[in-house]
Amino acid sequence: MAAISVRYIVDDVDAAIEFYRDRLGFELNMHPAPGFAALTKGDLGLLLNAPGAGGAGRAGGVPEPGGWNRFRLEVVDLAATVARLSHEGARFRGDIVEGNAGSQILIEDPSGNPVELFQPV
Repeated sequence: MAAISVRYIVDDVDAAIEFYRDRLGFELNMHPAPGFAALTKGDLGLLLNAPGAGGAGRAGGVPEPGGWNRFRLEVVDLAATVARLSHEGARFRGDIVEGNAGSQILIEDPSGNPVELFQPV
């Protein structure tokens, strides 16, 4: 497991595993209970918790998925990646945005948590 991880609250851990593993190339490291899973992609650890599943799934009140905080995944060909993911039924927040450093788009996991897909210049 990576030393630094991001925790996302998700409505359906199994659906989130499928999304991150099958669509974004994460590796499933553990799934010991229905309400929790741990995945990695390179040095990034991703912890998935269902609300009310115990532990961090209830820390600090009643968590909900969504929001605008996100992590960024670099891709080689953003347009091709978006086309493939769109064909697979992925949801995006808006269209590809061009900037000085590169191009980006936000994709949503099955619970609405955003992931930034980024192609550097």
